[in-house]
Amino acid sequence: MTMTLSEKLDRYGIDFKDAMERFEGNAGLYERLAMKYLDDRHFVSLIAALEVKDFDTAYEQAHALKGAAGNLSFKTLYDRVSSVSKELKIGEIADAESHIPDVAEAHDLVVVGLEDLQNGRLTDGLSLEEYIKINGYE
Repeated sequence: MTMTLSEKLDRYGIDFKDAMERFEGNAGLYERLAMKYLDDRHFVSLIAALEVKDFDTAYEQAHALKGAAGNLSFKTLYDRVSSVSKELKIGEIADAESHIPDVAEAHDLVVVGLEDLQNGRLTDGLSLEEYIKINGYE
């Protein structure tokens, strides 16, 4: 049995069913916005801010990353960075720093998933819109 597109993307922490509900079924718009995440600097800036102990900037970057992840239905990343954002906000720096490896893992997985989607590895070489027209996503 072949996996649905939602099941394939779920392995990368991307809740595609939620994304399609959020984007009212507009796969093309979702794809355009999700691919912009590949150039997003919030994760890198979060790490850089933590390295120099600039916790205000770290909080700002974690909060922005949380927003991007939530808007794009990157569920695992959203859940993990939400904790870091909250911990930084209330000054629990050690706890926030201890969760960074989990955030990094989720971020890296999203990037791989988006690259696989972009390169057609998840859609049999078709564009996302073409694939969904033929196969659906659920």
